[in-house]
Amino acid sequence: MARQLMKGNEAVAEAAVRAGLHAYFGYPITPQTELLEYLSRRMPELGRAFVQAESEVAAINMVYGAACTGSRVMTSSSSPGFSLMMEGVSYMAATEIPVVMINVMRGGPGLGNISPSQADYNQSVHGGGHGDYRQIVLTPGSVQESVDLTVLAFDLAEKYRINTVILSDGSIGQMMEPCELPEMQPLRGVSTEPWAITATMGQREHRMLSSIYLKVSDEEKTNIRILNRWRQIEANEVRFKEYYLDDADFAIIGFGSAGRVALTAVRQARAEGIKVGLLRPITVAPFPVQQVAELSKRVQGILVTEMNGGQMLDDVLRIVKGNCPVEFFARLGGVVPFPDEILSEIHRIAKGPLSVDVDPRSAWLDRMAAIVN
Repeated sequence: MARQLMKGNEAVAEAAVRAGLHAYFGYPITPQTELLEYLSRRMPELGRAFVQAESEVAAINMVYGAACTGSRVMTSSSSPGFSLMMEGVSYMAATEIPVVMINVMRGGPGLGNISPSQADYNQSVHGGGHGDYRQIVLTPGSVQESVDLTVLAFDLAEKYRINTVILSDGSIGQMMEPCELPEMQPLRGVSTEPWAITATMGQREHRMLSSIYLKVSDEEKTNIRILNRWRQIEANEVRFKEYYLDDADFAIIGFGSAGRVALTAVRQARAEGIKVGLLRPITVAPFPVQQVAELSKRVQGILVTEMNGGQMLDDVLRIVKGNCPVEFFARLGGVVPFPDEILSEIHRIAKGPLSVDVDPRSAWLDRMAAIVN
């Protein structure tokens, strides 16, 4: 198909429609409101369900109910809106139903601001709601990836009966880029999934979906089943991209917008003769653990770059286990780093020698004092 120039939020909305989205429930919040606005027109004209709920709490519970029927359902929000959804997110995880959620992150904590951030990493990757559950988290670095990962998200959610999150940010949601949209999939009828709750008028045995198990033995079995499913996902669904790593002396690890900016810096450094490469996780849950571990054994140092205070950094440090020095660079609160800033960090680490004994977050904070003061 021909490529179209589209805003990131609207491209995600259209991709969801073409992937067979049956029902959308949401509440407006910047910087994702265009997604909701686009669907408010597109869904009714196709005879599909669109509901602007009275709050994020209401929206996620509507999603919960609709997902129990086996329909393809979705919601979208931005950082503080997702915080309000966490109880429902935990309920859906326990009920083991497929749901797609889009988080176009903004600066925080609190209401923060409407500028791009990546500070919801821990909320999405390491929980957010209560209990032992995990969810698939996909991180696009462009409008085209946003389209492709939206389609993938529905397939993964249904394959594993799991919450699946597109963890985007205000930069990618608001930017305009050419993208190729998928073919329109036919809207499915009544679900044939053996777990789905559908109106059958006594034609089958009664089904019930719930997130509450009053017998502790039933609750334990559910938790073990969820964790075993996650083990399958870790084995089969890790996704990432590598750039210039074959002969790299140093490596950068960054996801989403931070990884996109880092790639520009890597290309500039390569033009200067510095052997640096980039590992860009596409799935931050499941995380590319094996790839990071192997990388740490063959490079002189790793630079983690994020638009938060080092949330992915903690995961990288846990995986690297001192195999090589790890450095850190970030901008916070909605500030998007410039390629020149990351290039300066590449120049600094290329001079070496680096030490595995240095706390990368503390060292970064000391260097940031000269920037913010």
